[in-house]
Amino acid sequence: MNRILSTLALVLLALFVFSASFFTVDQRQYAVVFQFSEAVRVIKNPGINFKVPLLQEVRYFDKRILTIDEETPARIQTIEKMNVKVDSFIKWKIIDVERYYKAVGVDQRKAVERLRNTVNNMLRDEFGKRTVQDVISGKRDEVMETVRKVADSDAARIGVQVIDVRIKRVELEDSTLNSVYERMQSERKAVANQMRAEGSAEAEKIKADADRQREVTLANAYNKAQQIKGEGDAKAAALYAEAYGRNPEFYAFYKSMDAYKQSFAKKSDVMVVDPSSEFFKYMKNPKAK
Repeated sequence: MNRILSTLALVLLALFVFSASFFTVDQRQYAVVFQFSEAVRVIKNPGINFKVPLLQEVRYFDKRILTIDEETPARIQTIEKMNVKVDSFIKWKIIDVERYYKAVGVDQRKAVERLRNTVNNMLRDEFGKRTVQDVISGKRDEVMETVRKVADSDAARIGVQVIDVRIKRVELEDSTLNSVYERMQSERKAVANQMRAEGSAEAEKIKADADRQREVTLANAYNKAQQIKGEGDAKAAALYAEAYGRNPEFYAFYKSMDAYKQSFAKKSDVMVVDPSSEFFKYMKNPKAK
C-alpha cells in the first residue's frame, strides 16, 4: 500500500513538474522569463515554450496598442493668456519589452504617468506659442504631430512607441468665452462695415456707368432720329417736287384745299384777307389756274 502511494506521489510530482515546465504565450502578449528576478529570455512570438520549474518564472506584457484617455481635461494657457480646457488621448504600445521592464518594471501605471506628463508638458509648450484660433481649428494637426514626435522620442527611452496623440475637444473657459465673443463681434462688425463701404462704392460706380451709358444711348438715338427725319424730309420734298413737276395745277389745287382746311379748322377762327387775294381763287372759280 505504501509503495502504491509512493508511486502515485511520484507520478503526481512528475506531472506537476512537467506542467510547470511549459507555458503558453498568446499572440497579444510578450513573455519574459525571469531567473532569480533577472530577465534571461524574451519571447515575442506566440506558442508553447519551456522553462525550468521552480527556478524560473514568466511574466507577461501586453503587445497591443493601448490607449491613455485623460479623465479630466488639462487646463492650458494660450499665447493670448486665455485659458482653455484640453481633452486628449494617447495611443501607444511596447516595442522593446526588456527595456520597458528595466525602466518601469511590471507596473504599467508608471509608463502611463510618464507618457501623460510628457504629452501634457508638450501641449502646454505648443499652446503657449499659439492663439486660440490656431489651437481650435487652424493649426491643430501641426500641434498634434509636433507633440507626438517629442513624446515618441522620450518614450523610446523606456521601450515604448507613441503611435498617435489626438485632441478630442478644446473648450474655452467662461471668462475666455466672453472675451472671444466680444472680439468676434467686433471683427464681424468691422468686416460688415467694410463690405457695406465696398458695396456703396461699387453701387455708385455701377450707377455712374449706367448714367453714362444712358446718356450715350440717348445721344445715339437722337442722332439716329435726326438722321431718319432728315432722310424722310428729303424723300417727302422729293416726292412733293416730283408730284409738282407732273401736274403743277393739281398740286396748287391740293395745297390750296389743305390751306383752306387748316385755316377754317374751328368755327371761331377769323381771317382778315383781301377778297381779291389769290388765296380765294379756287373758291371763286374751281377751274382757276
